[in-house]
Amino acid sequence: MSIPQSGGGPIERHEQLAEYLADGCKPKEDWRIGTEHEKFGYCKDTLKPLPYEGARSIQAVLEGLRDRHGWSPVLEADKLIGLEKDGANVSLEPGGALELSGAPLETIHETCDEVNVHLREVKDIADEIGVGFIGLGAAPIWTHDQMPLMPKGRYTLMNDYMGKVGTMGRSMMRRTCTVQVNIDFGSEADMVQKLRVALALQPVATALFANSPFFEGKPNGHKSWRSRIWRDLDDARTGMLPFVFEEGFGFERYVQYALDVPMYFVYRDGKYINALGQSFRDFLQGKLPALPGETPTLSDWADHLTTAFPEARIKKYMEMRGADGGPWRRLCALPAFWVGLTYDQSSLDAAWDLVKGWDAETREALRVAASVDALQAEVGKIKMHDLAREVVAISEAGLKSRARPGAGGLIPDETHFLNALKESLDSGKTPADELMDRYNGDWNGDLSRIYGDYSY
Repeated sequence: MSIPQSGGGPIERHEQLAEYLADGCKPKEDWRIGTEHEKFGYCKDTLKPLPYEGARSIQAVLEGLRDRHGWSPVLEADKLIGLEKDGANVSLEPGGALELSGAPLETIHETCDEVNVHLREVKDIADEIGVGFIGLGAAPIWTHDQMPLMPKGRYTLMNDYMGKVGTMGRSMMRRTCTVQVNIDFGSEADMVQKLRVALALQPVATALFANSPFFEGKPNGHKSWRSRIWRDLDDARTGMLPFVFEEGFGFERYVQYALDVPMYFVYRDGKYINALGQSFRDFLQGKLPALPGETPTLSDWADHLTTAFPEARIKKYMEMRGADGGPWRRLCALPAFWVGLTYDQSSLDAAWDLVKGWDAETREALRVAASVDALQAEVGKIKMHDLAREVVAISEAGLKSRARPGAGGLIPDETHFLNALKESLDSGKTPADELMDRYNGDWNGDLSRIYGDYSY
């Protein structure tokens, strides 16, 4: 979940809303890659989730990273709720999952090095205090009541609201984890093409990274239960955004969508002011019930944009949001997948050619089928396994064309980061399939074995 944004001064013209998004446009040489991933923490002896405070806690992990590895603290109401260093952030998800929001980096080699250093630092602290971390799309055993709500004002407000607008919002907050990648765009036209490809192919990412077949101690009938949760969370702020594919879509049309997303809060003087369900349109007119007579700043607009949760979204960059959290190798595979598709024009064009004939019903059907069956999904004549093979090949071609070397030039490009996905394509099995094989095989139905066998 996002931290408070720093967007700028007063909003005096409607045009500033779209201009804020357009200010993210960068020349290709300045495009960067930002990788985010979340993981569940637990006590190794009890296999229970971490509380916020105590000898074995989220706070203890954050303090260890601060004191031993040079991270700067982020406080809210005197509580340690995050860390900052070198353009990266460590933050808390509502149920205590730990998130790394990586710095904007030039290559997948760099972003994977960043992930590896972070996980080593976390393990260094966690091992010392008897804590483990695991990458999964959904908590496999823990119930809602076992998951503590972290001490952030934003989460308190969201928790109250989620119970009123859908059935699974609180499950999303406490019991799901994802890996995401943030990418840049060069112009409005580039943003439009990338967002259309991103939304259309998000189900392929969901399928390839499916890693949440368990919930509350048993199989749940879906290979990505995290994706299933997102389908019944809050229709006003989630989904596949069919309007993105309409003629004339651009920054202003996205602004109109975001203005129709009900508000959560306004951040003032270190506090979250309850604006649940209220309208940013009213805020622009000084008619927000939460702050009567006050009009918003660009920082308020930046905050509001973080409360829309479609499968792909734009701020001053684009976020790919469709993948389950997972094992170490796949934390590097996701940025490789999307960078290969979107940072080489030939590959981006090929990806668009692949999906431009689909209608909204097809895109939504693929989203649903991916959450249930992953690579075995079929929608009409589209077989997910075949589609994913073609998409990964396009991505690989894009990475080859980028030709960004690593390891001092010993590795010629970034294509090897796709190997985990190519192995899934060869075997037909995603991480969720492998977990089910273990559950029905050597684990003999003992799901507690997942912690010892799959933790970082």
